[in-house]
Amino acid sequence: MEYKKVWKKAACLVAGLAVFGLADNPISSYHYLADPSCASDGDTFYILTDVDDYNNQTNWNYDIVGLYAFTSEDMKNWTDHGMIFRSRREFGNYPNNTWASGIAVKNGKVYIVYPDGASGVGMITAPAIDGPYTDPVKETHGVNRIAGGGSLIGGCDGIAHCFDPGILIDDDGKGYVIFGGGESSSRPYGNNFDIISFTESNGKITFDKNSLKKVSLPNSFEAPYLHKKGSTYYLSFNNRSQVIDYGMSNNIWGPYTFVGTVIPGIGSVPDAHGEGGNNHQGFAPFKDKWYAVYHDRRLVTSDNHPAATTQQGVRSENPNYENHRSVSIDELTWSGDKMNKLTFTREGPKQIKNFDPYKTYKATTSSKQMNIRSRTDWTKGQPVKHVLLPLTSRSESWIRVSGVDFGNGAENLRIKAANVGDGNKIEIHKGSATGTLAGTCELAKTSNNMTFTDNDCAMTGLSGVVDQLFFVFKNNGKDSTMGILEWEFQGTKREPEPQQPFGGKAWAIPGKIEMENFDEPGYGAGNDSYADNDSDDHGAESNGGKSYREGTGVDIYKKNNGYVVGYNQTGEWLEYTVEVAEAGDYTMFASVASANATSGFQLAIDGENITEEIAVPKNDGEENYDDYNVVQANVKLAAGKHILRFTVTGDWMDIDYIEFAAGKDADPGKTSIAALKLQNKIERSYNVFSLTGVKVGTVDLSGMAASKALNAAGFAKGVYMLKQVNGSKKFMVNTSK
Repeated sequence: MEYKKVWKKAACLVAGLAVFGLADNPISSYHYLADPSCASDGDTFYILTDVDDYNNQTNWNYDIVGLYAFTSEDMKNWTDHGMIFRSRREFGNYPNNTWASGIAVKNGKVYIVYPDGASGVGMITAPAIDGPYTDPVKETHGVNRIAGGGSLIGGCDGIAHCFDPGILIDDDGKGYVIFGGGESSSRPYGNNFDIISFTESNGKITFDKNSLKKVSLPNSFEAPYLHKKGSTYYLSFNNRSQVIDYGMSNNIWGPYTFVGTVIPGIGSVPDAHGEGGNNHQGFAPFKDKWYAVYHDRRLVTSDNHPAATTQQGVRSENPNYENHRSVSIDELTWSGDKMNKLTFTREGPKQIKNFDPYKTYKATTSSKQMNIRSRTDWTKGQPVKHVLLPLTSRSESWIRVSGVDFGNGAENLRIKAANVGDGNKIEIHKGSATGTLAGTCELAKTSNNMTFTDNDCAMTGLSGVVDQLFFVFKNNGKDSTMGILEWEFQGTKREPEPQQPFGGKAWAIPGKIEMENFDEPGYGAGNDSYADNDSDDHGAESNGGKSYREGTGVDIYKKNNGYVVGYNQTGEWLEYTVEVAEAGDYTMFASVASANATSGFQLAIDGENITEEIAVPKNDGEENYDDYNVVQANVKLAAGKHILRFTVTGDWMDIDYIEFAAGKDADPGKTSIAALKLQNKIERSYNVFSLTGVKVGTVDLSGMAASKALNAAGFAKGVYMLKQVNGSKKFMVNTSK
């Protein structure tokens, strides 16, 4: 198996932050966020931001590693979807820094335009805000960028800074991307933005590079943004004085008539201690109102906010507030067809409808937070998962949900959580974090912090509209021992559901068990069927990018002999429903491969170990996971239906199957082992060619490195090309070393 044995790490961990007061702006108190844009599809309001958290960088050197997204249906409670796109991950090393991206939503589809630092502009699209994202520019035009080096238009049209893209999809479905900023000798201030159009047909997005046209407004510098009201187009931008000005036109291509300022300098934002800086903006309508998003310095300047530190995280009596930002939203009002100057508020917009608690929500859904952090988990080709991580070592840790309409009443709260600590619980309070207690969820233990299980918790007194509902997180004061994935209130309690055999039928013993076909997980605590240390399926790439067991994160690889479970780490486990025909002695055979000297596993039935730890032989070769060996053990089994658990006790092994044969020390020749050995021989047979391309023989690489196998077979010292007899592998070997 060709993969690097590296520790699997959580994809994104954001430092936990406190909150000042109960003001609803900014929308998140546990991220630094910047450069927002927004969109609406009529049912949901979307905010897209940069991640602006601390990095190992010097002051003012912005290392923007990804994009965050938030949604709301009531403009008060926001779902934080996490880092939906991470720079230098989805598409290799491209893009670099995704500063100030733009968002549009049409017919349920999400369109995001992003910069590659200041040197290019690209686009990604997805069926939903959580992803997964694809690159339509690459798919349609064969290049990564709309503008920039190696791009659709062959450059940046002389623009000083090829960045800050905005996007507008017009009423007729035609799309437009605006980008640019800065100053150059050929494109001075006020003359440095370009617009290009695109169309979409049958899911294919095509840009018209001949439509490229520059637009201008006085004193414009960066952050060009297009929106439309009625038949009028609006072009707003951040000017050299760091305020948002705008112009109007009856044509998307202009000319635009300058109007004036719509968002004043952020030094006047409440609670920001007069700290200013640049700004970025977004405007969108929602439910007969208009809203403006912007960034400010509220979090980083808060006196009781632990982020009020230097870049290196050092607090002082006079902290260096730096230029890390937070994102806020306020209602935008109009005078006819002109936008009124925005009024910054602490409260943010009014809630426009009651919150429906009888849906499944990401745990990072709230109107305000205290002492939490979060983690985004990625699995390639799947939507991201965003996990709430309480900071229970602090005096308070909670989230608040506003205007919750329980109707006739909720009797149950389902919380999906990972829990590796003792005493972890979630209390539900009305009115305040110490208000009337509606119920307590004692969280079930899980095998690791990446395995989530359902917890059902009885609730009382939750009926009608509850103005403020608090989820209060408590334990023995240790952080990072629980992670909350999602929650949902229910009118009645849902009963636990047991795990079920894969395909609906228990595995027969005696017989063979394919390890990739572990049980389907059930519902409720104790009904999981697997535990994996992260949510990435590292084997998906071998299967065309699609996970064999979607949503589990179990690492299943497609090989010539079928599917195998690989990338196994200590503590991970899989369970199988089995039917034992007769009580008695059996021999267990397992087909395993490893290049690690300490790999191993253990088997249990119904929670009782039936084997000691079984060592997996180490193959010759640093990354040799192609030679499968057979290990065996004698076991005693009771008749009837049972749950068999396979637990990894030593890192980095692959396992293909387990087979049980009747009797002690059973004859392996009557099992699948003979076929396994034949398959190994077929896979490890290679034709040997000289450097001139002449075939000079064949070699069997079973059990040893290629250079040793060639020497043992009598080949002279030198360099050879090896090509797999039954397969596509080929590589060079130097036997002289």
